[in-house]
Amino acid sequence: MTLGYGDLKKGITIELDGVPYLVVDYEQRKMQKRAPVLRVRLKDIKTGRVIDKAFQGFDVKLTPANVERRNAQYIYDEVDLFYFMDNETYEQFALTREQLTDTLKFLKPELNVDVLFYDGNAVTVDLPNNVNLKVVEAPPAVKGDTAQGGTKPITLETGLIIQVPLFINQGEIIKVDTRTGEYLSRA
Repeated sequence: MTLGYGDLKKGITIELDGVPYLVVDYEQRKMQKRAPVLRVRLKDIKTGRVIDKAFQGFDVKLTPANVERRNAQYIYDEVDLFYFMDNETYEQFALTREQLTDTLKFLKPELNVDVLFYDGNAVTVDLPNNVNLKVVEAPPAVKGDTAQGGTKPITLETGLIIQVPLFINQGEIIKVDTRTGEYLSRA
């Protein structure tokens, strides 16, 4: 089975030169009297490295990667290992800090994620689009502090520091977009 221009979506996995990639973003351009150009941002599932690739032509065919998704729950971490439990079989498996890279700033115990398996081995996690996190440190808002757009930096329970509106206080639970790392709303 192969994938063409119309089959490409964010979040699907493809295989290029024997390496599995997750499609992070893509853009299609068709200029007058020229072959279409497909620009794709890909994340290597094994290493977490992000690359940009361009394909040109009318008959671009991509091969889907043999990746299995399992719904699992993050349980705990121990030094540099992070443990997950499959929600159906209750099987536990560990991923290293290097495999998780950017997802660590959103992981908290009991969070449900999709774990990606390639050739039977857990390689990375796919987070939900947004997560609820507790504010552990927030400076007080000062009247007249709106010259810069009315935001302030806060620290969340996972150690992530983001900009939020001035009315957010310590102890509140907020919704954060895992794709951009931005504040969405109060939870």
